[in-house]
Parts: sequence; structure tokens; C-alpha cells
Amino acid sequence: MLQELLIAAAAGGNNAANALSQMGFEHLISEMVSEPGSFAVSWVVLITLVVMSAASWYWTVINALRAVRLKGQAGNVVNTFWDTPNAQDAIRLMEEQPKNEPFSKIALDAAQAAAHHQRSAGESLSRSEFVDRALRQAVTRESGNLQSGMTLLATVGATAPFVGLLGTVWGIYGALIKIGATGQASIDAVAGPVGEALIMTAIGLFVAIPAVFAYNFFSKVNSGVIAKFDTFAHDLHDFFATGSRVK
Repeated sequence: MLQELLIAAAAGGNNAANALSQMGFEHLISEMVSEPGSFAVSWVVLITLVVMSAASWYWTVINALRAVRLKGQAGNVVNTFWDTPNAQDAIRLMEEQPKNEPFSKIALDAAQAAAHHQRSAGESLSRSEFVDRALRQAVTRESGNLQSGMTLLATVGATAPFVGLLGTVWGIYGALIKIGATGQASIDAVAGPVGEALIMTAIGLFVAIPAVFAYNFFSKVNSGVIAKFDTFAHDLHDFFATGSRVK
């Protein structure tokens, strides 16, 4: 009797060990490689999550570099414009700024609008209205440029967990079919496939969480930059409409 109990305990331990060995990511990949037809949906889910992760990290890095660049350049560009005594020199300095620098582009649009209004004697709009329209368009354009990649980050953060969940549901469905076909419901027959299926949900969460943090962080940063756009645009409007900055 004691010998039978020891044998049963050993068998149970072996089953548990086998179940644990079948719940890892490496075992899941090896099965997906060995049986690609049976894991077609899992492959689609995994590749989709990898692509989503790569795209979200790409835009996270791009937005981070842009935020650092704007933080370093914004104050210098604005101060350079206002500290330059001659308006023509200020405009020339704005033209020398990098093409991706937004504050100089807003200033140049305002200057071009004022110059165009001065050349067009029959312009129906007043100088103030003409400059205001140009500034609104410039601020809208530059604000839109700031939002590059934000939609993708929001989409990844919202959908990646559900994409992973789809892989999990399909994996559990396949595991149940195998269990029903073999008639085996032991711990190693159930825990392994179910554990592997849950890996997809974990991958989905690992993809989504950084995207959500990045989206929230850059939304706050962009809001601050857009507020600076509006402040600079109002000052530019006063300058080009009246000839002097209203402080």
C-alpha cells in the first residue's frame, strides 16, 4: 500500500513538472514552429503584437526626441525674435532656423501675411484680420504636427490587451479540443496549453502599458507646447498688426 502511494505521488510530481515545463514562452514558440497550421491564429496574434509594439516604441522615441528638442529650442527662438531690435533681422534669423522648428515657422507665416497685406492695396480684410487668419492656420498646422504618432499610441494602448486576449481565447479553445479528442484531463494535459494561451494576454499587456504611459505623457507635454504656440501667436499678432509688442 505504501509503495502504491509513493508511486502515485511520484507520478503526480512528474505530471506537475511536465505541466510547468510546457507553460513557458520557449515551449509555446517551439510548438508554433513545429505545427504552424494548428497555430495560425496564434502566429497572426503574435506578429500583430510585435508590429504594434515596434510601432509604438518608434513613435515613443520620436516624440521623446522632439520634446527634448522643443524644450531646448523654443525659449531660444522666441527670445531671439523679441530681442532682435530690427524686424527684418528677426525674420532673417527665423529663416535660418531648422525646418522642423515650429515657433520660427509661426513667426514667418505672420510676417509673410503682413507683407502680403501691405502689397495688396485692395485686400478686403484688415491687416489685423489677415495676420490673425495666418496665425490661426500656422498654429493649427504646427499643433497637428505635434500629434504625429499619438493616434497610434492610443490605438495600441486600447487594443493590444484585446489582441492578446484573442490569442488566449483561441489557445484555450484549441487546448480544449485536444483534451476532448485525447480524453486526457490530467494536470499536464490541461495546465500546459492553458498556461501557454495566457502568455498571449501577458504579451498584449506588455505592449499596451508602455503605449498608454507614453500617450498620457506626450499629451501633457504637447498641451504645454500648444499653449506656448498660442501665447507666441497672440504676441505676434499684436506686433504685426500694430507695429509693437503689447506686454
